[in-house]
Amino acid sequence: MKLTFLGTGTSCGVPVIGCQCEVCQSTDPKDKRTRCSVLVETEKTRLLIDCGPDFRQQILPQPFRKIDGILITHSHYDHMGGMDDIRPYCQFGEINVYADPLARESMLQMLPYCFAANRYPGVPAIGLHEIHPHEPLQIGDFQIMPIEVMHGKLPILGYRIGPLTYITDMKTIEASELPYLEGTELLVVNALRFDKPHHSHQLVDDAIAFARRVGAQRTLLIHVCHDIGLHETVNRLLPEGIELAYDGQEIEL
Repeated sequence: MKLTFLGTGTSCGVPVIGCQCEVCQSTDPKDKRTRCSVLVETEKTRLLIDCGPDFRQQILPQPFRKIDGILITHSHYDHMGGMDDIRPYCQFGEINVYADPLARESMLQMLPYCFAANRYPGVPAIGLHEIHPHEPLQIGDFQIMPIEVMHGKLPILGYRIGPLTYITDMKTIEASELPYLEGTELLVVNALRFDKPHHSHQLVDDAIAFARRVGAQRTLLIHVCHDIGLHETVNRLLPEGIELAYDGQEIEL
C-alpha cells in the first residue's frame, strides 16, 4: 500500500492570501500546503480521501490511472469542493463516491447537474453512496472501516484501512471508537497549531496525546495552518515517531 499526501493544509491553505509571516513567505516547498487530500493505492486499487478545491493542481503530477473510489470525510468545501475536476477520470467509468448522509446531501446541492435526470454531456459521472460509521465497505483491495470523530459539534468520518488510520478535522473522539484503531501502524491526524485553542480542531499537544492513546508506530500530522511554524523547525520540536506530513510525501506501508 502506498500513501501519497496530495494536500496537508487547512481550509485557507498555506501560504494564506495576503499574509507576510515567515511561513507564508518561506521558500521551502514543505511549507506550501494545499487543502487536505490523500491517495491510498495498491497496484490494482486507487482510493482518494477527500477532493478539495485544489484537486486539479494536486493530481496533475500523479500518474493518470483509474480512481476506484472517493471517500469523503465531511461536507465542508475544503474537503469536497474539487469534485467537478474528477471529470477526466470518468473516462474509466462512473466514479463511486462514499459519504455520510450530510455530506451526501451537500454534494447533491453542490453538484445538482451531476444528478439531473437529463445530464449535460461531459459532467462527472458519480455513483453516490451513503455510508455510516462501523459499517465496513470493500473497494478493490481495501477493506475500509468508517469511524466517527467530532469536528466541534459536527460528527464526521475518519477511515481505518488496514494498517492506516486517517483522521482529519477532529476535535474529540469517543472512547468507544478506539477499539477500531487497535493495531494502527500509521496514524494520520490533524494538528492545527501549537497554541490558541480552536472550537473544532485539535492542537499539536492534543494530537500527540491522541497518538499515544492509539499506540501507533508512526504519526503524521496534517490539516496544519501557517501558525504552526516552519516545517523544519516544527519537526525538531516533535517527539520521536511524530512528524509533520507535507504535500507530495509518499509513504509505503
